[in-house]
Amino acid sequence: MGSTPRVQLGLRENARQFSLLVLINAFVGLMVGLERAVLPLVGRESFHLSSTAAVLTFIVAFGISKAFTNLGAGALAQRIGRRRLLIAGWAAALPVPLLIAVAPSWTWVVIANVFLGINQGLAWSMTVVMKIDLVGPKRRGLALGLNEAAGYGGVALAAALSGVLASLFAPRDVVVVAGAAIAITALLVSVLFVRDTGAHVALEQAQHHAAADATPPRLRDAFAQASYRVPALRSCSQAGLVNNLNDGLSWGLVPLFLAAHGASVTQVGLVAGIYPGVWAVAQIATGHWSDTIGRKPLIVAGMLLQAAALTILALSGGRVAIAAGTAVLLGLGTALVYPTLIAAMSDAVSPVARAPVVGVYRFWRDSGYALGALIAGATADALGYGGAIAIVAALTAASGLWVLADMPAQRRKAVQATTEPEAVSTSVAVKAGGR
Repeated sequence: MGSTPRVQLGLRENARQFSLLVLINAFVGLMVGLERAVLPLVGRESFHLSSTAAVLTFIVAFGISKAFTNLGAGALAQRIGRRRLLIAGWAAALPVPLLIAVAPSWTWVVIANVFLGINQGLAWSMTVVMKIDLVGPKRRGLALGLNEAAGYGGVALAAALSGVLASLFAPRDVVVVAGAAIAITALLVSVLFVRDTGAHVALEQAQHHAAADATPPRLRDAFAQASYRVPALRSCSQAGLVNNLNDGLSWGLVPLFLAAHGASVTQVGLVAGIYPGVWAVAQIATGHWSDTIGRKPLIVAGMLLQAAALTILALSGGRVAIAAGTAVLLGLGTALVYPTLIAAMSDAVSPVARAPVVGVYRFWRDSGYALGALIAGATADALGYGGAIAIVAALTAASGLWVLADMPAQRRKAVQATTEPEAVSTSVAVKAGGR
């Protein structure tokens, strides 16, 4: 008879399951990355959509679907279990390639992206939360850097390769065949090999947050705390929304912007791949860096760097070389922000409150996709591509200044996984954060 493995917290202690979740998150990134270079062009060329706003409806559908799925996933994770939600997320991916394959109109593609949003909301959310569960408090930034690096490494690889393949085969066929292969593989791996992390949550709660309420907060309490009540949390929520607002612009508008100035589909794919590629690699270092110097400086610097990159892109005239350079800067800025925001949210809550509070954060963050697509589509039709990009650049700069003014400074000890139970609210297990 085999003995039950002893539950331990730590990256090294849980290396096998952690590595498996890194692999699965790479599949999550591959799934969405397939669309970044080619789907806006499919809308123009295969479905003859003349309005930019109409083309970007697929991102609106994706963003709304993913945002509400994040909210539900965070609330249900403690009750249903992380593993079950992960599997459900990959089951939701199966209709995506089928709907795109048989789509007689753009509406079917939009519906496919509703399912893609459910897939991303469940699968990405659970890989994030499960990795945080496994490593415990001391290596949280590094764990999130590795998680997001895998996911956006997948996005970058799929975006670049799909651009190349779309120059050789029908773009829609590339999305369909690769999407089906990714979804089926990831579902099988999740079912056969992933283990739930509920026991790790219970261990961390007992070791580091014994004075906090061990009952998960109600969704409405977590929503209020993460949306407007707690400065440490609301700063992250608005920054996450604006970050994905400009990411939605990069996904939907930049391919059209470059194509309108004569870029080939291969060049569009290259630029679409550079941005998440730099983001993926750099955030391993930035996540670890945030564990030592604090979250706030990296978030502020990253938002302002993104704003500068978008301003240069708006003035570039669609030149591919300049767009590639701004993609590098945008990737570096996002690498400073992306893992750091989730780590900052996790710092401010106890383990049992983590999934619902992070779910609310991810709701606001991924609402940025829908808002970004709406703003980009409407302003591009009215002011042109450059005007739309400039408006998003201004919003990104304003978001960074909001964090600078509103987010409380963290003591270095707190960033390095303090075990102070008195810093945790006993009502909803959220730190008040006014130090």
